[in-house]
Amino acid sequence: MNREELHSDHFNYNLPVERIAKYPLANRNASKLLTYANGTIGEDVFSNLKSHLPKDAVLVFNDTKVLAARLYFQRKTGAKIEIFCLEPFKLTVEQALTSKSACEWQCMVGNLKRFKDGEILELSIAGTILKASIVERRFSDVIIRFEWDGNVEFSDILHEAGEIPLPPYLNRETELADQENYQTVYAKNEGAVAAPTAGLHFVDSQLTDLQKGGHELAYLTLFVGAGTFRSVKADKLVDHDMHQERIVITRNTIQQLADQQDKIVCVGTTSLRSLESLYWLAVKIHETKNLNELFVSQEDAYKLAGDWNWNEACNYLLHVLDKTGKDKVDFHSALFIMPGYKWKAINGLITNFHQPKSTLLALVSAWIGPDWLKVYDYALKNDFRFLSYGDSSILLR
Repeated sequence: MNREELHSDHFNYNLPVERIAKYPLANRNASKLLTYANGTIGEDVFSNLKSHLPKDAVLVFNDTKVLAARLYFQRKTGAKIEIFCLEPFKLTVEQALTSKSACEWQCMVGNLKRFKDGEILELSIAGTILKASIVERRFSDVIIRFEWDGNVEFSDILHEAGEIPLPPYLNRETELADQENYQTVYAKNEGAVAAPTAGLHFVDSQLTDLQKGGHELAYLTLFVGAGTFRSVKADKLVDHDMHQERIVITRNTIQQLADQQDKIVCVGTTSLRSLESLYWLAVKIHETKNLNELFVSQEDAYKLAGDWNWNEACNYLLHVLDKTGKDKVDFHSALFIMPGYKWKAINGLITNFHQPKSTLLALVSAWIGPDWLKVYDYALKNDFRFLSYGDSSILLR
């Protein structure tokens, strides 16, 4: 079946609401682990993950940290306005979070019809008053300008007044425990609005144990956006407008992964998309001869030649970094992986169980083929917990 024949219904299944895990387990790595290798399905607990990894595997983690990105304002009339900060506008995440007076963000706004153009909302925070006003109303988001006094960084304002944005399908209010539970233990680079949830199962002692067992750990950053929760509304998969996200991968990580194609196991779909996007970025820069080409579209993987192997792509990007004098690759990607995709980097995937009719489920189908139906049927029949706070799987081809 070619891509044009793929429909969103091909990635649908019945997910009873009671199978969605509203809360994590008290012990992160006590969750169940579905194992899939050579077409055979089994199960274990996540703390035994190392028993199911290939020898000397290189595990790739997304070290992004979730922002307390949801702010609540109140109009003078009493109406509540929720502002969900998605991504800085015309600034990097680092610039926006360290700003001490003003910054603009792309936002989703709850109760937007009550928020008038020209109106200034105010939120009192210890030491300052945060002001919010509409700069521009766009098709899918709103540009909000924030202003404040007091020599306070915007990151401190979010930590003080913001709320961790839980996925909408959990259908509950954020609780104090979510501030810790909805972050991986290795979270480092702040800027995501959703957690790379496959990594939520790891604990520090397990990471240490994996290294002692001969496995390597590598880290990159993909700032997960709210678009990761969007289901596919279009009938044909190719008609879905894939969201784009920012990816940062250092020279050291590229060097670490360059000769490891047969050993790479991605922790989560975000790590997977980062590495596959990195490959296509190398090809695109080479074909366009434009060293400033820093975007991978959802069609590039299906239109570019892609004749290099993984090692060649990594070495080319290291050459580009030498020429530009940079120490990291910082780009955006809207890569849409679906059945028919030609894999370039990975050898295994650790991932949770995804929503019906989602781009992430299409990705899983691209990785293990029609067997995704058997995997999900097994998980449903054997009491696995689904979605962000749910159980995990390791999928080896």
